Amino acid sequence: MTPQLRQAIRLLQLSAVELEAELASAVESNPLLDWTEPAAPEPDASGEPVHASSVTSASSSEDGAGPGGDGPNSDATPEPEWTMDDGETWYERVGPSDHDDDSPAAEQVADAETLLDHLLWQLHLSPLSLRDRSIGVAIIEAIDDDGYLREPLQAIADSLAPELSVGEDEVMTVLHQVQRFDPVGTGARSLGECLSLQLGTLPDDTPGKALALQIAVGPLERLPRIGVPGLAAELKLDPAQVETAVQLLRSLDPRPGAQMGAISTDTYVTPDVVIWRQHGLWRVALSEAMRPRISIHRGYEGMIRHASASDASYLRGHLQEARWLLKSLEARGDTLLKVARCLLKQQAAFLEFGDSALRPLTLREVANEVGLHESTVSRAIARKYARNPRGTVPLRAFFASGIDTGAGGEASSTAIQAMIRRLIEAENPRKPLSDARLAETLKATGVPVARRTVAKYREAMSIPSSQDRVRMA
Repeated sequence: MTPQLRQAIRLLQLSAVELEAELASAVESNPLLDWTEPAAPEPDASGEPVHASSVTSASSSEDGAGPGGDGPNSDATPEPEWTMDDGETWYERVGPSDHDDDSPAAEQVADAETLLDHLLWQLHLSPLSLRDRSIGVAIIEAIDDDGYLREPLQAIADSLAPELSVGEDEVMTVLHQVQRFDPVGTGARSLGECLSLQLGTLPDDTPGKALALQIAVGPLERLPRIGVPGLAAELKLDPAQVETAVQLLRSLDPRPGAQMGAISTDTYVTPDVVIWRQHGLWRVALSEAMRPRISIHRGYEGMIRHASASDASYLRGHLQEARWLLKSLEARGDTLLKVARCLLKQQAAFLEFGDSALRPLTLREVANEVGLHESTVSRAIARKYARNPRGTVPLRAFFASGIDTGAGGEASSTAIQAMIRRLIEAENPRKPLSDARLAETLKATGVPVARRTVAKYREAMSIPSSQDRVRMA
């Protein structure tokens, strides 16, 4: 894994607030980087400033306002305006500052996402049976903050009794699924297994990969003691070959779970993408906060040609770092926009009608459509937010696991929860609907859900049972 690739992966998983801090640190440490002041926008015919933006669109069922509010062009007071590739204009609904005191509280405070949260979210999006999901929850709850599974598999199997009679082989099967989650390497039972899982995601033609795998599952523990020369002698290989493999191993993360633990809680939610509707089309663009505001200082760049050998070497090193950073920022924006376009295409009905219209969508489906690895999609949406007419929501809200409707289609778990909530809100308070009755009503609408599933969803929404609702009436 090259330094450039590691940097691109790290930047991709940063939130908007963390990215700002990262850029500030880079400008402070690299003399060839400088902040770029936003260019003064040219006023359009209406006198409003016009900026540039990358935009894509998806079809909508009608023209005009988005659900739950007026359309972007119907505001009485003009808002900051942007120019699309086709010359049309749109109004960004973020306003001059994302930190205004009168902005909604939900847009100011972001919940910290733990490793446990991140893994459970991926588990519930995976195409597993209820039995396997129960095993998966037990496995994930046994994973420590560094991402390692320290408990024996038999102990995990015993913890599921008496509700489930599970063998060690079943736990191992589900563990293999968990080990595919992001961060890659999570769920490993040893350092060698952790590094092997990460090596498995690299292309087969990665220099030193095959030998690195051999070292990870074999003499890895002896490496600090005997060094590269001793390992080369032991394996009867050229020291240069062993050095390449060892450098590859050193480029991997020995504590993948700590990525989540090191992430600080955002004080504010800064939208990463903006979604709006205009002329019957849903559109999406990166928010202004996601646009790189740093550039290479041309004055220093020109000094390289006239500097002494040592100074020129120093400046060239920083110039290369600056170019890598700018390229990584560009790749970050491209990846985020690519994923956002896919989500907009798949979940336009969710934007129109809310949770009840959220269709089943998994990381794997998005990854296949945009041509990225599942772990890359997971990093791209981690702690990223979309501003839309319904408010600011995490990109994770666009994903949901599916339940077979029995009529050749699927309904998302989020949509079913919304249906349950609506039924309960409309019930007679003196005769509340039991879980069994809710299940029957859903079945009559073409969504066959078991009573225990209704109970699980009701509890997840913190809605009391029918007996408790009677007492509260």
